[in-house]
Amino acid sequence: MSTPTALIADDEEPMRDMLRNRLRECWPELSIAAEAANGVEAIALAGQHQPDVVFLDIRMPGMSGIEAARMLFNRCHIVFVTAYDQYAIEAFEQGALDYLLKPVGGERLQTTCARLKARIGRQPDDIAAQLSRLLDGRAGGERREYLHWIQAQVGNSLRMISTREILFFQADEKYTRVQTAQGEVLIRKTLKELADELDPDEFWRIHRSTLVRVDAIAEVTRDLRGRQMVRVKNCAEQLEVSRGNTHLFQQM
Repeated sequence: MSTPTALIADDEEPMRDMLRNRLRECWPELSIAAEAANGVEAIALAGQHQPDVVFLDIRMPGMSGIEAARMLFNRCHIVFVTAYDQYAIEAFEQGALDYLLKPVGGERLQTTCARLKARIGRQPDDIAAQLSRLLDGRAGGERREYLHWIQAQVGNSLRMISTREILFFQADEKYTRVQTAQGEVLIRKTLKELADELDPDEFWRIHRSTLVRVDAIAEVTRDLRGRQMVRVKNCAEQLEVSRGNTHLFQQM
């Protein structure tokens, strides 16, 4: 059998060092292929090294471990590392997800390593529904975490786009168009999925085919046919507001 590999993602270097050292003691055969300081790095490095296991800190700047796991779960086995016990009580013990509480060590780490050894070489469990519950904030009574990053394939590269860069989303047949000030890309995620996952205070659905970032709106006008039209910053295109969504701009 090939040597099992892992990736560690934590924004605190001492925590990464501690986990690496404890894993070396508990599972000496495991090779740490790479270490990341945030979720975006974790996704990029996982694509580069194809690890069997990813240890993800839950709270990291930019992209949380839960958001990163949603993009990685079908490619590797996921273990969350957290200092917040409320996540562990409901979120993990009732499903396929595994977790470690900081400071990492002791019997819990041995149990996790034993589980991982049994899973290596098998297809990772389908934990999409459980991750959705975590993002919905039902685990531990946490505030819902909305989608903050969009993953787009551009040629042979994987591009991570912050929602703060996005001007609007627009349905385009089988794809969804993602428009930024720099240009556009196409993704396979549907507009309905995006509407469910994005913060409704950040993105408004102004048409069945259009989601626009609220603070990217420059002005709303009426055309000769009486339709409300949205102009967004850094883009010449105007977006139509459907009749059912005119209440969003009641002052017009």
